[in-house]
Amino acid sequence: MSQPDNAVIDDPMATPFIKALVGRIRADDMYGAWERKKDAALLADYIVTREERRNMPMISDPDPDTLMRVETFYQAVGLAIEQETGLMASPMMKMSHEGFGRVILTSGSLVVLAKSLRDVHRFGFESLAVLAREGEKAVRHAIEQINRFPEVARA
Repeated sequence: MSQPDNAVIDDPMATPFIKALVGRIRADDMYGAWERKKDAALLADYIVTREERRNMPMISDPDPDTLMRVETFYQAVGLAIEQETGLMASPMMKMSHEGFGRVILTSGSLVVLAKSLRDVHRFGFESLAVLAREGEKAVRHAIEQINRFPEVARA
């Protein structure tokens, strides 16, 4: 059952998207440095309050950690799609050094999500609930595309 785009999520940590995102972050921990960290602590860098965003420059080049967070976010969207549908959804991201670019997720021959990115140096979400809601919204949109064009998604 589809939720509205502004739905309130009671337990963000229980959403399939957040579980996929935490799994992707932990998969990058090759030396066990984050083993004892709680899941919420791993997601802390994804939270950027309005005040923090206001204090950031309007134009700036994103640092490598921020670019990695953006990429990991969309990888988690792809992973959640795969867990739900059984079909791989691979993200491709093209980014300029100024923080403008595009990300697409494809499943088979079908583009299931296409998004322009700008101001990537400010990438983040107001709260954990907003992070979960936006991730779930992207997953839901992609699954709707797969269900609408199943033959293309499986091609």
